[in-house]
Amino acid sequence: MSEKSEIRWVPLESNPQVMSKYMYKLGMSDKWQFTDVIGLDDDLLMMVPQPVVALVLLFPYSDKTKAFTETEEKKILEDGQTVSDELYYMKQTISNACGTIGVLHAVLNNSPTVSLESTLKEFLDETKAMTPEERGKKLESSETISQAHEVSAQEGQTEAPQADEDVCPHFIALVEKEGCVYELDGRKKFPINHGPVEESFLKSAANVCKKFMARDPSELRFTVLALAKND
Repeated sequence: MSEKSEIRWVPLESNPQVMSKYMYKLGMSDKWQFTDVIGLDDDLLMMVPQPVVALVLLFPYSDKTKAFTETEEKKILEDGQTVSDELYYMKQTISNACGTIGVLHAVLNNSPTVSLESTLKEFLDETKAMTPEERGKKLESSETISQAHEVSAQEGQTEAPQADEDVCPHFIALVEKEGCVYELDGRKKFPINHGPVEESFLKSAANVCKKFMARDPSELRFTVLALAKND
C-alpha cells in the first residue's frame, strides 16, 4: 500500500531470503539476516535467532486500519508524543516502495550495530541531517537502490505484481530507540512511539504486531520478519 505518486516501483514480497540478499547487495553485513517470525507467542518467539534489533510487519491495509490510523493521528496531534532525536524516519514518496522503506528503516536505525558499507552507509551519511520528506526524495533519485529493488522484486516465490498496480498489503518497521518501541510507516505523518520496552524488544514489538492483528481479527494476511544476528 502506498500514497499516489508519479514514481512507482514493483512491490516486494515478504520473503526473508529476498530481503536479506537485497540488503547484502547494498552493504549490510552478512552477520545479520532477515528471518521469519512464525508466531508471536512467547514459546514461538524463543525460536527466533537472537538478538533481534527490528521487526518488519506486512499487513493488509483495510478500511478498519485506515479508520484507526485517522483516530490515532488525531489523538497524537492533540496530546503530543515523545520522539527520539536518534530515530531515522523517511517519508514514502514512491508508490509500492513500502517494502524497501520498511527494510531501510530496520537497517539504518541499527547502524553501527548492523555494520553498513557502500550504498547503505553512503545513503545514511548523505541523509542523516535531512528531513523525512527530503530523505524520501533522495530515495527517488538513488539508481543503485532502485535497481536493486527491481531485481529483488522479481526474486520472490510468487509472481510479482506490475508497478502500476496498487497492492493492499503494506510494510512497516518496528525499532527500538532510547528504550522505546517505534513504529515507522513512511505513509504516516510521523513515527509512532509505542512506549517503553518491557522484558525485551522482541516481545514488546511482537505485542505491537498483535494489536495490528486484533484490529481485523478475520484477516489472515499478516507476516512478520525479524532482523536478527546470523550465527
